Amino acid sequence: MKIKTHSEIEERICDLKEQGKKIVGVTGTFDLFHEGHLEILIQAKTQGDYLVVGLNSDKSVELYKGNGRPIIKEKSRARILSALECVDYVVLFDTLEISIPLVNLIKPDVYVEGSEYGENCIAAEALKKCGGRLYLVDKFEDISTSGLIKKIKRL
Repeated sequence: MKIKTHSEIEERICDLKEQGKKIVGVTGTFDLFHEGHLEILIQAKTQGDYLVVGLNSDKSVELYKGNGRPIIKEKSRARILSALECVDYVVLFDTLEISIPLVNLIKPDVYVEGSEYGENCIAAEALKKCGGRLYLVDKFEDISTSGLIKKIKRL
């Protein structure tokens, strides 16, 4: 099973690091999964041996995105992510900001972020403390969940 609790992922990552495996982390809401999401995950996977996706819980998505979000519930979003070949593990977070908690939990060799967040993204300091490096992915075309929602509302 790819969907893990915090304690399960911590134990699994420890085992993998003892084997010399390179760990990559990425976070997101992944609500209304689209090609831009897929592209960041594919690129993230190329940066190491195991890709861990930190997923915003329903509670944190509502705090972050507002009333009516998420559109797709956390259980379904986690199942969609775990079905992808490039994703090795999925772990849910209830906090509003999940990049720092994921970095602190798995201490990745590489943390992946969209280039729009830049070198000084919110996880940069935590990443530096654990000795990881940041990999920035350019935005894939002009696709966003917010844009998709607006388009659907116009129909």
